[in-house]
Amino acid sequence: MPIHSSSVNSLAAGSEWDRSLMAYDYELPADRIAQNPAVPRDSSRLLVVDSPTDHSHRIFRDLPALLNPGDLLVLNNTRVIPARLYGRKPTGSVVEVLLLEERQENIWLALVKPGKRFKAGSKIEFEPQKSSNSPMSSRLSATVIDTDEATGGRLLHFELPEGIPLSQMLEAFGYMPLPPYITNSAASPAQYQTVYAQQPGAVAAPTAGLHFTDDLFGRLAERGINHAFVTLHVGVGTFRPVEVEDVTTHQMHEEWVEVPAATVEAIRQTQQKGGRIIAVGTTVVRSLEGAAANGRLQPFCGKTNLFIYPGYRWRVVEGLITNFHLPRSSLLMLVSALVGRERLLDLYRDAIEKEYRFYSFGDAMLILPAARIAVIANDGDRANG
Repeated sequence: MPIHSSSVNSLAAGSEWDRSLMAYDYELPADRIAQNPAVPRDSSRLLVVDSPTDHSHRIFRDLPALLNPGDLLVLNNTRVIPARLYGRKPTGSVVEVLLLEERQENIWLALVKPGKRFKAGSKIEFEPQKSSNSPMSSRLSATVIDTDEATGGRLLHFELPEGIPLSQMLEAFGYMPLPPYITNSAASPAQYQTVYAQQPGAVAAPTAGLHFTDDLFGRLAERGINHAFVTLHVGVGTFRPVEVEDVTTHQMHEEWVEVPAATVEAIRQTQQKGGRIIAVGTTVVRSLEGAAANGRLQPFCGKTNLFIYPGYRWRVVEGLITNFHLPRSSLLMLVSALVGRERLLDLYRDAIEKEYRFYSFGDAMLILPAARIAVIANDGDRANG
């Protein structure tokens, strides 16, 4: 894989301070958390990191001019499902459920509030959306059959009307699962979905992709900038907080991913022609790097729990488009592995000063290969993951 080593600086495989959870903390004023998306999508701001020391401020619609003909954008085509459900216990107590992943047919891992009260055998009767056209005879209920120690969630067995899949029932009973820090939003469900979303299964949007429009894809194509897709169904592994002081001991929850053969071939052809691989979002990073875990990128379909933090030796990804992430999050650690933790926090401080909008509906950052850190792993191989 061609690495543009002449334009990157070096870092030994992670300093001691890079291992500390508190080293990834920063203060964000509450009014910097975006409650609504930019309209149009590509009018969001874009912080461009194009060298080891410099950065600039642009608009996302400028992206075609910031990339080179022959570059390849890799995007995550997962589709967010209406995974938030509201219901009641037989006692009348209100229940909130967030579906995470299907473990078996009609058996889902879910986060349940209030979780401590839900032991095996507990039953939940769900309430349809007020705006739903579902006939009142349609009912949706589930029974807790087990507890999942890794996530603190519950395994729910759904009882469905005969011949109706859960995906169809969710259209009537489910709600778009906006993150908890979005508390006052007028966004429609479609605005929390990328324009290229195809494969249903995510419980959170791959937010770096929310900035793209059909018109922007047309202008990228005119400049000779191609794109390809992977699928990673965003789940608890992406947004689960890091709670250990030594971040290297954090265990990522597995998420389902597919890197198709067509995308692997597009990457190989891009590399052979001298183009650069730009991941659109941290989920794409984890998909591609996970599929290259054995040293060479291969088609892959399965689960990944890859955790990337400073000291990681990159296999595939050379550049990144990403939103601004929560303090002490695994996503912040992943981006730190690309440009360095101190540099990233300096960039965040400048973005806060310049009044960028943060998190899912916020603005974006473009990290170009020239700004990347070249990691020297102590063991002669990649440092972690």
